[in-house]
Amino acid sequence: MGCDDAPYPADGEGPVREVTLAPFRLAATAVTTAEFAAFVEATGHRTDAERFGWSFVFGGFLPRDFPPTRAAAAAPWWRQVYGADWRHPEGPGSGSDGREDHPVVHVSYNDAQAYCTWAGARLPTEAEWEYGARGGLCGMPYPWGDERDPDGTHRMNIWRGSFPERNTAADGYAGTCPVDAFPPNAYGLFNMTGNVWEWCADPFTTGPAPGPGSHPGPDSDSGSGSGSRALRGGSHLCHESYCLRYRTSARMGNSPDSSSGNTGFRLAR
Repeated sequence: MGCDDAPYPADGEGPVREVTLAPFRLAATAVTTAEFAAFVEATGHRTDAERFGWSFVFGGFLPRDFPPTRAAAAAPWWRQVYGADWRHPEGPGSGSDGREDHPVVHVSYNDAQAYCTWAGARLPTEAEWEYGARGGLCGMPYPWGDERDPDGTHRMNIWRGSFPERNTAADGYAGTCPVDAFPPNAYGLFNMTGNVWEWCADPFTTGPAPGPGSHPGPDSDSGSGSGSRALRGGSHLCHESYCLRYRTSARMGNSPDSSSGNTGFRLAR
């Protein structure tokens, strides 16, 4: 697990270490918009984005005549859009029609936990997620090997072009893609890198790595309202110029009530 020569040392990917996992199951795909809609229909769940009244949307997806929005200071391409949520990915006037088989987005860690409880499942730990993403390949940065685009073929949905001004969509998608749009890895898992960041169960820390033989996982804290939780896999907005995190060992953290148009999750048992 991990990477010794990661491009962002502060992310805490290293050092490479051996961990031991108990048997587990990992969903082949991220949870889709249609699956999340069934959960909401059954439970009446309101997401954090719906309760807060807004979520983060990539500015390039907003119409030219969209009302002024507040930009994130460290990443001005992210806009605070009132009315953006899982049903309205780009805010008022947008919808999820035609994206039923895309990963649900604008869901927080708290929302993902609520879905897991309803589904009789849980979020994967970071160690489980990385084990699944590697597909049996030791030390490889991608679920299929060591080349991002082997033989010039696109194997995942990431930003192609110059970020954030121009996305060529050379891989076929400018935004999210269906959860099974690209070939799976050797474990039959789809889109473990690219498309959407996926919440994991663990608190996010960049402290000392777990020792050999341990099973890194979540603590007893539910995460609601405080602390950061780990995310894995990168997204369709990742570009090598600023976010080379579409790799099997890459990671980041965010607060458990945060949501955005490039964050989803998958189930584990």
